[in-house]
Amino acid sequence: MTMRLSPHVSLTKNDDGAVLLDERRGDYWQLNRTGTAVLDTLLAGGTPADAARVLADDHPVPAGRAGDDVTALIDSLRSARLVETS
Repeated sequence: MTMRLSPHVSLTKNDDGAVLLDERRGDYWQLNRTGTAVLDTLLAGGTPADAARVLADDHPVPAGRAGDDVTALIDSLRSARLVETS
């Protein structure tokens, strides 16, 4: 799976994580540091499993839970049309 930001979405990182702006609708989405680390991994070409490992390495969560959390984030970003996958 390859993930990229949708053409109408901009990403700005801050001390707390990142903000995604849907420039067509004017909607903002905020990601905490964990969500930003997951998104960074995926945008850099990593797989959901890679992102789950990053999450599990940084936080005391079981690998299965990390995988579920990554899947939930991907689903949310897709549903909001903030990212495109192929």
